Amino acid sequence: MMRNLIPKGTLRQMLLPPTFGLHLTRGAEFTVLSVEVWSTCLVVNIHVESAAGRAVPEIAIEDHWGTLYTFRDSASLGFRNLQVFTPSVPPGTRSLTIRSTDDADARLVVSFAVPRIRNAEDVDQVPMSHPSRLRRPA
Repeated sequence: MMRNLIPKGTLRQMLLPPTFGLHLTRGAEFTVLSVEVWSTCLVVNIHVESAAGRAVPEIAIEDHWGTLYTFRDSASLGFRNLQVFTPSVPPGTRSLTIRSTDDADARLVVSFAVPRIRNAEDVDQVPMSHPSRLRRPA
């Protein structure tokens, strides 16, 4: 059964990693492709190298404030895995760090710079043609 993981809310930003690289843990081989910053949550888009015999990666997200984001849901389709975390990033957040928690020591996977995110009131004032008003197609 396929679950619909498209978040409610507005897609504020799509963050791409500064480098792409394969991350190896005891449980998974994976590459973080992007992080979608929604007004209600974060969606991490992961490519899992070997769907057969390899587990979905266990990750944690933290911002520069030290906020740990809570894992809410995950869905896999072939080699792709989407993981949803809450809450969304607050205005003023400068970076997000993803760590692998498959191993005993939470190893750094990738860090993302977060461009200035408008607060909710500012987003509502932006015209519909503005890129920050992008929504995922139905």
